Amino acid sequence: MKLVATLCLATYPDANSPAIAANSVAVVKQLDATLHAIAINVDIPDVSNALSRYLLDLPSKIREVEATSRNYGKTLLEAVAKEASQGAVVLTTQEIAAAPALMGDVAANQCRYFDLCLVGLSPDNPAARMTAEAILFGAGRPTLLLPDATDVGVLGHVVIAWDGSRVAARAVADARPFLERASKVTIVSATDEKPLPGKDIGERLAEGLRMRGLTVDAASIQAGDRPIGVALQEHALKIGGKLLVMGGYGHSRVRDFVLGGATEGVLADLRLPVLLSH
Repeated sequence: MKLVATLCLATYPDANSPAIAANSVAVVKQLDATLHAIAINVDIPDVSNALSRYLLDLPSKIREVEATSRNYGKTLLEAVAKEASQGAVVLTTQEIAAAPALMGDVAANQCRYFDLCLVGLSPDNPAARMTAEAILFGAGRPTLLLPDATDVGVLGHVVIAWDGSRVAARAVADARPFLERASKVTIVSATDEKPLPGKDIGERLAEGLRMRGLTVDAASIQAGDRPIGVALQEHALKIGGKLLVMGGYGHSRVRDFVLGGATEGVLADLRLPVLLSH
């Protein structure tokens, strides 16, 4: 059965960078998968009254914002279509509209029908981060964060952030399509970030993956005074890692996310492709 990935494109208030087109198609091509790209356009309810129409011309401003959002969406979908055509990747596209407060929820709901969620992320785009958080915690699917400022290249060296937890185990299982195609796998455990269930947990996971025919090394690191999300990414890049796999930690109370340290660090400062599972 062929893997199908979905790409949710933010268009409001800031749109994804066009770099997401090349990056998403590159990933999908490596997985021999199909891509479904969705532009999430804004639909702003008209709450104007006679005074606001007279003083601000609010309906006109709403129409202008919505048109800008749709134009961003069409431009991004066209860029994805061009990359998919050049890469011989099967692509389907879709445009949907949602109220500003519900755009993340709508994206998460759409992602539930696919195998893998792709999200472009940059530090200066709050809309993309909102979309990423909503998908990670609401879609029930693994979420691959792709940095807008980086050409992802070939994801041959996969680095697994391992602490022996349930969410980390879920992430390893969800990473199977990438692990099967990896030339090298490195398991990394941070020994000073929180108590671990044992000293040999990295090697135990490595042994299990070697039984599946993978080339695997295990290592321990210390985060020191660095945020754990930064430490993991820096180590991955230092050893030539192209993809970081980790569990996505968070708790939700009426849509207010309390993120784990590693998850927050990655979302705030993404430096390489990161596959998160919750």
